[in-house]
Amino acid sequence: MRAVVTRVSRASVSIGGAVCGRIGTGYLVLLGVGPRDTEETAGKLADKICNLRIFEDEAGRMNRNLGQVGGSLLVVSQFTLYADTSSRRPGFTGAAKPEIAEPLYQRFMARCRERGFDVQHGEFGAEMEVDSLNHGPVTILLDTEA
Repeated sequence: MRAVVTRVSRASVSIGGAVCGRIGTGYLVLLGVGPRDTEETAGKLADKICNLRIFEDEAGRMNRNLGQVGGSLLVVSQFTLYADTSSRRPGFTGAAKPEIAEPLYQRFMARCRERGFDVQHGEFGAEMEVDSLNHGPVTILLDTEA
């Protein structure tokens, strides 16, 4: 799995002009699923993201995690994280097929909820508009195969 995690002051996702997910302080997670990913991969990545210490403490150091700041997650499926850019026109055959990817996307979000977090999301496979206010800016790339 691949994830782009952005620390945000606020973020939302809309479909057809209607907001379907919105958070305040927290993480905007763009989540891509690869063909070799499993429920175990989804759970491990969820745990890693929920425990990332990228919020500042009173000394200004990135030392607090999502729970310590009362944050939420906005998770957006993003198959384009598996783009093959060897040519000018990206190919996406490296991404998992929807019948594999969607259940793992759902499992990732379920694991975050099991940890006690509010999880908002877009709609798998839909064309969405994502709006966010990046705090920092802080953006972290995670890849379970790296």
